[in-house]
Amino acid sequence: MIFGDFQHYPPDDSERALPDAASALRLLESHCPTVLARLSAVAERIGSDERGRQAALLATARLARRHGSLGDDFHAYHNEGHVLELAERRLLRLLDALAPGALDSQDLTALMLFAACHDLRQRETSEPEGPIGGNESASIAETLRILACCGFDADADRDLATALVMMIAGSTFDTQPMSPAEAHAAEMPVQPGGALARGLGLWLDSHSPYWRQDAAAVRGERLARLAADLDTGNVGEEFGQLCDTALRLCREREMRAGRALDDPASAEPCLAFLGPGQQHYFFELHRFSSREGERAFGAGKQANAARVRKTTAALLERFAAQPPANGQAVLSAFAELAAS
Repeated sequence: MIFGDFQHYPPDDSERALPDAASALRLLESHCPTVLARLSAVAERIGSDERGRQAALLATARLARRHGSLGDDFHAYHNEGHVLELAERRLLRLLDALAPGALDSQDLTALMLFAACHDLRQRETSEPEGPIGGNESASIAETLRILACCGFDADADRDLATALVMMIAGSTFDTQPMSPAEAHAAEMPVQPGGALARGLGLWLDSHSPYWRQDAAAVRGERLARLAADLDTGNVGEEFGQLCDTALRLCREREMRAGRALDDPASAEPCLAFLGPGQQHYFFELHRFSSREGERAFGAGKQANAARVRKTTAALLERFAAQPPANGQAVLSAFAELAAS
């Protein structure tokens, strides 16, 4: 693999509990039949084979057990619903926006599997060297094991594996970009910030200079940019959907920080995230990485821009005279302003 060996990220309890597609299918049939039906419908729509469908279902079942509705470590954003956001809502919207045949069934299968696999792991505590995040590295390792147990061959299906490695690596999202001086000192060819996919090719040019001679890697880099646009496509969705993702991310951030939303300590970080944080994400961190992504979501982002400014400004104004009592007060105010 072009980024080296990811196999030092071993299976966890969720992976061992759902070792194969059959066990995942049983779990989804009994506890999440709607998720099973919707994701299967996506696989049929894009022309994926049974191996692709099984791999997507296995990854989704593990995420549901690990961080979703079927486990005891619920993440408000990174759960099985996020798989459907990308695989159903955004991928099918992308498909409708492009000319027929612009993406073949292999590309579409890779994007569906990206949706299911890119956030498999969310609890990695150490960051590896280089720009790829620890969660992404662990998710890549598990994804490669999923491909193997669903019948994909390491040689015959190398193109798919290479694409998924690059797509998941490119989804690493830097919310605190370095200054130009720091980026230069770190020998980054582009200033970090936002999705790694935008600068992935340039980073590879400096760290793996022969990668462009590998057709699978070139295809993977292209799909990584498109996958990043699916992952951050909320900027171009209906405004209510954009705000819903912000609220869920905020809840998850506070949970990960160990702050209850009714705790006064959660007030300031929630206001920062839903106020200036949303403007920073929308106007500074987010950039489209592919022409296809911009075609599908660009007009929606332009339409949302004024409402993002208005809503975040109104949120700050709401609490200008008196700070919020807690994080829940901020979330409730943001939801009210978004709806109005």
